[in-house]
Amino acid sequence: MGLRDLQLKQEYRSDKDDVVSEFFIPCLSNSIQYDRTIEFISVKSLSTLTFGLENIQDHHAKIRLVSGHRFSTSDLNAIIKLFDQRNRGKFNGRINLDNKIGSMIRDNKIAQLKKIIEEFKVEIKVAIPNSEYVDGVFEERMGIFRDTNDDIVAFSGTSNVTFDAENRNFESVDVFTSWDDKTRVENKINNFENLWTNRTNYVEMYDLTYAEKKNLLKYTTEWAVYK
Repeated sequence: MGLRDLQLKQEYRSDKDDVVSEFFIPCLSNSIQYDRTIEFISVKSLSTLTFGLENIQDHHAKIRLVSGHRFSTSDLNAIIKLFDQRNRGKFNGRINLDNKIGSMIRDNKIAQLKKIIEEFKVEIKVAIPNSEYVDGVFEERMGIFRDTNDDIVAFSGTSNVTFDAENRNFESVDVFTSWDDKTRVENKINNFENLWTNRTNYVEMYDLTYAEKKNLLKYTTEWAVYK
C-alpha cells in the first residue's frame, strides 16, 4: 500500500477530523521518508513518532527534522546525549549516560526515542534567524511524506509534531499530493531542501549537536517541558 492508496482529504481540522489517526499515522506508516519543519522538538514529540513507524517494514526509512532553537533543559540534555553517541558511531542501545540521564532511560518516552534512533536514520537540524527581518524564532510548520513509488504528500498548517492520544491541540492542516497538485508539492520540497542545505534567506542552519556545543540554543528548565 502506498500514499496514493490512502483516502486523503484536502484539509483536516480538529472540529471534524482526528488529524493524527486519519492523516499523520496513515501517511507516516506508508512512507520511506519524512521531512518536517517545526517550532520545537522535545523527547515526547520524537518518541511518539513510533505510532506511525511501528508498521513500516523498511527500516532504512529516513527522517529529517528542522526545528527552532528553543528547548527545555531536560529534553535537550537527553536528546544531545543520544544523538552525540549515535553520530560518533558508538550508539548501540547500551550507552553509558550520566546518572540523571540514566534514570530517564527507564521512562517510556526515552525508550521509544532510543528505538527510533536505532532503527531509523533520524537527522535533526536547527534553524536560527540571522536577520533583522526575522528577530524571533523559526516557527514554520511544513511536512513531506514520500513512499516507495515516489508519490509524495505535503502539508502545511498549525499541527505540531506530536502524535499523542492525550493533550492534543486544536489544529488544522492543508494537504497537497504529487498526483493532484504537483506544483505545490514541488514548492514544499524545494523550500525544505533549501532549508536543509542552508540556502534560505534570514535563517542559518546548524546540526543540532554543533549548535548545542557552540551555545547557540535557547533553553530553560520550564519552557516546553510538557509539549
